[in-house]
Amino acid sequence: MLSSNVPTLTRVIYPPNQSPTTVTSLGDDIFVLRSNSQKVEVYNAETFARQRSLTLPVMNQQPRSLTACARNYCLYASGGHKNTIHRIQLPDINAVETWSVADDPAGLSVNRAHNVVVTCCGANILQEYTTHGTLVREISLEQAGLTDPWHAVQLSTGDYVVSHDTSPGVVSVVGVDGQFVHRYDQSQSSAVGQMNDPGSLAVTKNDDILVADDCNNRILSMNSSWSSVQELALPVFNRIQYPCGLCLDESRGRLYVSEWRGECRVLVFDNVRL
Repeated sequence: MLSSNVPTLTRVIYPPNQSPTTVTSLGDDIFVLRSNSQKVEVYNAETFARQRSLTLPVMNQQPRSLTACARNYCLYASGGHKNTIHRIQLPDINAVETWSVADDPAGLSVNRAHNVVVTCCGANILQEYTTHGTLVREISLEQAGLTDPWHAVQLSTGDYVVSHDTSPGVVSVVGVDGQFVHRYDQSQSSAVGQMNDPGSLAVTKNDDILVADDCNNRILSMNSSWSSVQELALPVFNRIQYPCGLCLDESRGRLYVSEWRGECRVLVFDNVRL
């Protein structure tokens, strides 16, 4: 689990005009995707000053999710109902590659092989692609009886932890063959009770899991053995409201949380030691 150090709220960012739907970081930049927009706001990770706004090219639809790859120094954006992924080579945002994926791509992550993992909620599958769009594997969740996947992150074991955008909510672990490994839901004995539309995930280097429990207005922390599940104590005025995006910057000991309703903030917590 996270250490006993107390996280501190370092900064609150209010992106202009629209709610922030997802946040990711790369190097000294923070990228914030706004709802109903093709704009990505870029902030400095040290000063938090807004540096510029990116208009994602060849995006004829609202992007749904972002993730960044430090090895390939690029951003990936999911194209929502257009069933596409866009790879943006930084810093030249005009250097874009696009490829088709399965139905309704939602959450994105980058795994330890530096490939992009796409959660296709309309098809109930996970797809893994190389950085230039070659399909590596496809994992069906239907054989495990799992539906409505929203975000998936690969663990060090090779298994995938998956959030399911349902109420009551579910977080599951499946193997690369799609076989069920574990799940957490309201039927398990835990003081935190049931989840409600869990979405974005973040995974520590020790395979501990953070979950944005969206409609319960909280972040849950689950240890790698699943023996402990608790609400993460984060000091926030007016508490966290509808968290929809998580980004864990291990190099800085920092957690970013974006809210899609309420005050529509990006909350920056430091002293999050792993």
